[in-house]
Amino acid sequence: MDGRASATPRVQGTTPPKAHVRLDTPSPMTSVMLKCDDPTLLHGVPTCQTFNMFAIEARGLTKTFGKVTAVDGIDFHVARGAVVALLGPNGAGKTTTLDMLLGLTKPSSGELHVLGGSPGEAIRAGRISALLQTGGLLADMTVLETVSYVAAAYKDPAPIEEILERTGLRTLAGRRVSKCSGGEQQRLKFALALLAEPDILILDEPTTGMDVGARRSFWATMHAEATEGRTVIFATHYLQEAEEFADRIILMSEGKIVADGEMEDVRAIAGMRHVRAKLEGGPARADELASAVLAAIPGTTAAFDGDTLHITTPNSDDAARLVLAEPDVFDVTITDSSLEDAFLSLTVDTHHTTDPADVNGDRS
Repeated sequence: MDGRASATPRVQGTTPPKAHVRLDTPSPMTSVMLKCDDPTLLHGVPTCQTFNMFAIEARGLTKTFGKVTAVDGIDFHVARGAVVALLGPNGAGKTTTLDMLLGLTKPSSGELHVLGGSPGEAIRAGRISALLQTGGLLADMTVLETVSYVAAAYKDPAPIEEILERTGLRTLAGRRVSKCSGGEQQRLKFALALLAEPDILILDEPTTGMDVGARRSFWATMHAEATEGRTVIFATHYLQEAEEFADRIILMSEGKIVADGEMEDVRAIAGMRHVRAKLEGGPARADELASAVLAAIPGTTAAFDGDTLHITTPNSDDAARLVLAEPDVFDVTITDSSLEDAFLSLTVDTHHTTDPADVNGDRS
């Protein structure tokens, strides 16, 4: 196995075939883990030993606030060294899930194991760190003073100069926090999260305030950390960011996991492809061609933006044949569904907020 999710994404309302085994672990550990007296299986893996295999494992994880169920019986596990994007609309339960991973709130029911123990144990041991949207920095301190001050709280912190170098802050060491941009302050929070050299990094909207170049630099650093065996779980509203940088997508809606898998498999859930074609004749001609395609292929939509007809369809082959049969059509392209397509198809019916942390405006 390659340490990532199975090639078959999980979709709400379905269960994997009995022969399907999801193992987010290198194959050498498999034979060890299968030596188990307890025949009870989770995704085909004996439950008595699986906590040794994963950085994080949750079974039936539930959190309620009064009559509101913020997280509703979710199951997932994350391999060491994985980069996982946790996505969903506001109120999906992402924030409450992250809060439980960080020991900030306790599950109402279910099991949650972080590095083989409880979240609290992992926090106290410095094995899990977070970069959150909330949490202020002292404006009058310099970058170096801030990192040094927090480093003093750890028994054996990483070398400060090394942390500044890894997070791109070395040239900003003498700058006061009040003079740092939003993106620079995010990088400073990231540096503080790395001081304990944690096994797991939890990131909530980590690139807020960063420009395109800073985002790419940040994620290059993240993948370098993952290569060293560090597990990264991040929540973001930038779907393109998740598409480019995550190994695996966990998509939540209304407190449940509605999709969990590698990027290409989650995108395929949308079941649609895009056909784009340039044509002559303007809107009237585009409307005529679109009407013919819509009539021939159920479930198809079309839009015209001035010189290009955009067709979204479950049958791109037939749509392309119809379009290419017209003499005034040129530059036809066919593309797969995007993560946004899958996101919308799986969460479009979510109209209300179920995550109290989102309601309170803490994080989303």
